[in-house]
Amino acid sequence: MQTVIAILRQPAWQIISHPIKNVLNWFKSDARHYQVLFQLTFLLYGIFALDWEISLIRFNLVILSSLGIQTLFILYKTKDWTGLKSALITSFSLCLMLEANNTLTFVIATTLAISSKFFLKINGKHIFNPANFGIMVTLILSGDAWISPGQWGSNATLMMLVGCTGLVVLLRVKRLDTAFAFIIAFLGLSFIRNILYLGWPMDFFWHQFSTGSLLLFAFFMITDPMSTPSSRIARIIWATMVGALTWWISTKMFVHTAPLWALFCMSPLVPVFDRFFKEKKFQWTEKTIS
Repeated sequence: MQTVIAILRQPAWQIISHPIKNVLNWFKSDARHYQVLFQLTFLLYGIFALDWEISLIRFNLVILSSLGIQTLFILYKTKDWTGLKSALITSFSLCLMLEANNTLTFVIATTLAISSKFFLKINGKHIFNPANFGIMVTLILSGDAWISPGQWGSNATLMMLVGCTGLVVLLRVKRLDTAFAFIIAFLGLSFIRNILYLGWPMDFFWHQFSTGSLLLFAFFMITDPMSTPSSRIARIIWATMVGALTWWISTKMFVHTAPLWALFCMSPLVPVFDRFFKEKKFQWTEKTIS
């Protein structure tokens, strides 16, 4: 009773601020909370601002499948329920990047993505970015899936949104070096070839730089702390190699989804870098397992 009286004597704003402060502290405690919020924002932006024709059934199916499969692994392997946050991030990545005609294709991609986190590991660390693995293997095997980078356009508003939110997430997980190394390598080689050597106009370069799909990849996929080298030096070298391979695939093979293919090809090198550049493995939280 005395506790209740003490609470009632407090100013109204102090009573209200306590739960708000607790929620904010919880939100700031895990960088995945930022990523979930921002990915959901991008998805809503695509649906309502860019007029995507996205099926809510597909959207819900991908999310529920990701959470369901992750739950099974949690029950029988990790016992770590914070892994559902990672599954939600993977599901949003699939919704943002993958296209297919058949609903079953999305289930296959989701199953591959989540399962890869538990079966494709070395020393307790993912070999592949889960979303990247699910998308690329589905593209190779299904014949029904595709990626549409053009759906993002080159809208300046989207650029600012991706850039600002990406910086927030990368500062939280300390992977800003990875994003910058990739961007500098890819765009640097593009600038040298297209502008300095071939003499193309700068408009072409700025258009290439301002594509939403490239920025989303640079800030939210290649920088996944669970599937990138643990050492900063190793990350910079590795990300530079991914950027160079992206440039080669897009320039020599004319593949518009070059960043995803480059990441898929270079991911198996991460354990090699970790072997020669020793560093503590990243953890989202102290209790995080996968």
